[in-house]
Formats: sequence, structure tokens, C-alpha cells
Amino acid sequence: MLMHRRRFLQQCGFYGSGIFSLGFLQAMQSRSAAAAMPRELKADVVVIGAGLGGCAAALAACRNGASVILTEPTDWIGGQISQQAVPPDEHKWIESFGRTQSYAQLRALIRDYYKQHYPLTKKARQLENLNPGNGSVSRICHEPRVGVAALQSMLAPLISSGQLTLLVNTQPVSATCTGDRIESVDCQIAGSGHPVTLHGTYFVDASEEGDLLPLTKTEYVLGAESQAQTGEPHAPETANPQNIQALTHCFAIDHREGEDHTIDRPMMYDFWKDHVPPLTPAWSGKILSLDYSHPRTLKPKALSFVPSGKESPAPRTKSLNLWLYRRMIDRSNFTPGSYASDITVVNWPQNDYMLGNITDVTAAEREKQLHAARQLSLSLLYWLQTAAPRPDGGEGWPGLRLRKDIVGTEDGLAKYPYIRESRRIKAELTIKEQDLTYDERLKVQGKDQKPLLAKPFADSVGIGYYHLDLHPSTGGDNYIDMGSVPFQVPLGALIPERVENLIPGCKNIGTTHISNGCYRLHPVEWSIGEAAGALCAHALSSHSTPRQIRNTPQQLADFQQKLTGQGIELEWSQLS
Repeated sequence: MLMHRRRFLQQCGFYGSGIFSLGFLQAMQSRSAAAAMPRELKADVVVIGAGLGGCAAALAACRNGASVILTEPTDWIGGQISQQAVPPDEHKWIESFGRTQSYAQLRALIRDYYKQHYPLTKKARQLENLNPGNGSVSRICHEPRVGVAALQSMLAPLISSGQLTLLVNTQPVSATCTGDRIESVDCQIAGSGHPVTLHGTYFVDASEEGDLLPLTKTEYVLGAESQAQTGEPHAPETANPQNIQALTHCFAIDHREGEDHTIDRPMMYDFWKDHVPPLTPAWSGKILSLDYSHPRTLKPKALSFVPSGKESPAPRTKSLNLWLYRRMIDRSNFTPGSYASDITVVNWPQNDYMLGNITDVTAAEREKQLHAARQLSLSLLYWLQTAAPRPDGGEGWPGLRLRKDIVGTEDGLAKYPYIRESRRIKAELTIKEQDLTYDERLKVQGKDQKPLLAKPFADSVGIGYYHLDLHPSTGGDNYIDMGSVPFQVPLGALIPERVENLIPGCKNIGTTHISNGCYRLHPVEWSIGEAAGALCAHALSSHSTPRQIRNTPQQLADFQQKLTGQGIELEWSQLS
């Protein structure tokens, strides 16, 4: 009977990630499974989306005394690092500062998981800052499942105590609002015959596309604003809501030299093999090639692709070897025989999907675009297996094997597309390009003033850094890539213009299409979510509102003091 109840809970989303409420499970034993499925749940804070921002929001709200319901549309929490299979993109100081204490804990837990459970070599086990994949993109390239395990270990005590309820395989479908407040959100749990209504005092939207914004009629912006609207040097003359950064369907592969793991020819391969992205300035040529546009100069740039063999490691090449770029398992870190090959993630310029959007379109159009994006990724794999140029003059690497087990899907593609750009709230404060970029800040501070920092915000609730990185867009823009400077997360960017109890928890804060390029990556998303969760809990405990906290000097100071006391840096003092 107990196992039957567990299977039901897994189907309904309470058990799908390996975490479940024991109290709820025991209560189920005295009634039928269908009758026990709740129709309503209530908590102080409801967090929609269990990516990095959502998990951080839930942890922070619980840490500050609030009860929380956390939902997730897939069966894996973690967002970018798990369901999207994207190893962390981070700044060069991440090991020492420029991240919250809890984000540092997450990174430590990921490393500890490898040291406790994997057959590491003695040398690798002794590395304080172990990088399991030694990918060049990150100081901690790791597998999606290990990210899930680390996050589960952070959430598990809160679930066990009953303070946190986690609902996986759960999508928001509608909302009830009264005036400027959200009363409840209806969610559909996969396998359930009816929706569950989630009641909360505060709602954090940490979904990948800002799902709550249209459901609650919260004012938002999508796509590119015009230069007249923002004053940004790189904004277009005309606003275009459909000009959104490309999404990517990532996948993992290894290389079994001497074997043939060529997939069936994808149905859209003939289209993609000859496709040239319609961008301005022009792309370097066909999308399925080892050439692309250099993100900063936009001039043609050659890449390399040489996987490892049975005995030899993947070579360093004159141009970037894509095999090494997002590698999540470097077999040299593990005892001989543990791995026959490295494992790498394919999240490259060649599978950025630029031909259409999935946000604010019909369900049929969304599925059409997602299908084409999946076909692009599968076509890239097929091209790598059959036609990619080899150093020996041959073509194709048939030993490349799609690692479905690594991403946890039947088709071998990540559970969810890598979403770079979301709906963004119309906020009390909107962060703009001129607040962030090196060239614009140099005009303000002057070349002799060090360190060069972004525009200071008195209402800072966190810090972050990443260069301003916009991938090619569905509106036909090539890369927009600029040097930026270390920046803050202003509280005003988390406060909607009108709605009182919705707080954005990831890349849906008050940025522009341009400035979003700095605020969308892993540690910054975590910082945004952590600030959002702490803000909701502080508003509850202080009997105030987020808007009042931001706009009342003493309340803001009290909140900022609480944040610093919990390991959240508010300024880049270490660079002084």
C-alpha cells in the first residue's frame, strides 16, 4: 500500500524529484488516492518556478520564517543547471566573493557530492575547487543530476518540517486577483484530474518566461524597447516585442571511438544543413558549420571540434575546441576505467534557435517553434556525426553518442529549452545599458577612478557580474556583446509599478532587452531570487509591504541590514 501511494504521489508531482512530505504520504493511507488529492493549498509565499531563482527564493523565505509552496513545471528542480543542462556561467571572482553565502553553499555541495559518491582520483579529490568537467566556460562544470541532488539536500529539511511544500510537474494556468493584489493561482499538476488552487500572501514569479505576469495582468515588457524609450545606445530605433534572444535545446554527448551511434536523419535536416541565419550584421555562413560570428566584433570566427579518443584526451586547438567548452565530465578526474569518454554539453552558437518565439504566442505556434528548435539540435548532432570536418581530412564522428540518461529524457534533449529572455515587469526602477557597460561608466567615472563600477543604487539587495551578453535574436540581430562592470541588484527593479504582492524572482525583473544580458545568468538569478524570498518574508514579519520597505528609508535600512547578516553582499567592497 505504501508503495502504491508513493507511485500516485510521483504521478501527481509530490514525489517526482525524490523529495516528498512524509506527513502527507501517511495521511494518504486512510483514504483513496483520488479523494486525497488536495484542491487547495495555502502558504505565506507561493513561488512559481523552481529554477535557481525559485529555489533561492524558497530558501530565503523559509529562512526568514515564512511558509512556502514551490512549484516546478518539470520533474527536476534547478532550472538552468538541471532541466536546461547548462553548466554555471560565472565571473572570475566567484570562488571568493561576488556571490551570496547560500550560492557558495550550493557550489560546495555540488563538489562534495562528487567527492562523496564518485570514483575521483586522489589528485582530484584533494582539489579544493574541483571542476568535474574542467569545461572552459565555468569553474564548476557538472552534470544536471548532481545539481538537482545538491538543491534537494538544501530543501529537504524544510520539506520534512512542513515549512516548504514542493510540487513538481506543476504549471500555473490561471489566477484570481482583487484590485492590485493576487488572491490565488490555479495550477495543473500532471496526472491530476483537477487543478490545485494555491493561496498566498505573496507570490514570487520565478518561472522561465514570467508566466504569472499575463495571468495576473501585471504590466510587463517583452522583447526590445526603442532607443527613444530607454536612451540606450544599442537599442533599436523601433520597439519590437517579438525581438527576443534565441533559445537553445541543449543535449549531452560522449564519444565512443570505433563505434557507430549515428542517429536517424532528423526530418528537418535538409532545411538546417543549408540554413544561413537571417541576421544583421550577417552571420558567417551556414548554421551547421564550425564558423560563427565573433560576439564582440561580429567578424567571422573559426571554431574547432575534436572529441577525445579511447586513450587520448581531447586536444587543445588553436581555435576554441567546442568539445572542451561545456564539458561536464573530464575522465582524467576519475579513476581509470570509470569513464570511456568525457561527457560534454552542446550549447553552442550552432544550436541557438533564431527563427521564432515561444512567448506570447498561441499554443500551436509555441509547439511549432519548439519542434523546429529541437530539430535544429538533432540536426547539429547528425551533422557532427556525419559531416563535420576532421583534422585527418575525413568527415563526421559516428562515435558521438547522445546521452539520454544524463539529461533524463527519451529524446536525449534537455527537459526544457534554455530560455535567455523572459517577460519583464514594468518596475519602479528599470536598469539600463548605460548603468552597466564599461564604455558608458567610463564616461561617468573617468579612467583614473578605480575600481570602475556600475551605477550605484542606494536600494541594493545584491550584487553580480557578467559581461553584457545578448545572443542572436528572433528579430534578426546578431550578437550584442559588450564589456560591463560589476553591478548591484536594485530593489526597485523587483517592485512592480502597480501590483502589490507579486515579486519577480529571476530574469523577469525590471531590466531592458539590452541590460537583461547582464542579469540572466546563474549566480545573478540566484541573488535575485534570494532577495525576492527574503523581501516577502520581511514584509510579513514587519507588517509592511515591499513597496513601503523600498521607499521608507528606515525600513529599507533594516531590510538591507538583515540581508547582510545572512551573507548577502550589497556592494563590491572587495574590489576597492
